[in-house]
Amino acid sequence: MTIGAVLAAVSLIVPGYDAGIAFYCGALGFRLTEDIDQGRKRWVTVEPPGGGARLVLAQADGPVQQAAIGAQGGGRVWLFLRTDDFDRDHQAMLRAGVVFEEPPRDEVYGRVAVWRDPFGNRWDLIGPPLADPAAAAG
Repeated sequence: MTIGAVLAAVSLIVPGYDAGIAFYCGALGFRLTEDIDQGRKRWVTVEPPGGGARLVLAQADGPVQQAAIGAQGGGRVWLFLRTDDFDRDHQAMLRAGVVFEEPPRDEVYGRVAVWRDPFGNRWDLIGPPLADPAAAAG
């Protein structure tokens, strides 16, 4: 069986809607695409500047969800932000206070560095591979 669907969004548990919006939209420049009051909760989606799948910011409700903040990936990198200009975006993220766990490194699939959002989620920032991989070994 084949379906004709695309991955439109991923739910990300955050301590509060406004904290999630402040980081993703304020610090990273994501676009707030929806913020709909549903009474008991809000439907909040943000989208990276270059498009792609949206994040549904889900405010933790109760102790089980609160314990899952920053742990949805089980300690692994589980979110991936692709850029067409690694150095530009890496520098912009550093200026915005984003904490990188490592310096950039070059892999066969691209230039990459692991970073954490303020809620503990581990991400990869991934850029294009270097044109000359031998230069990276240099």
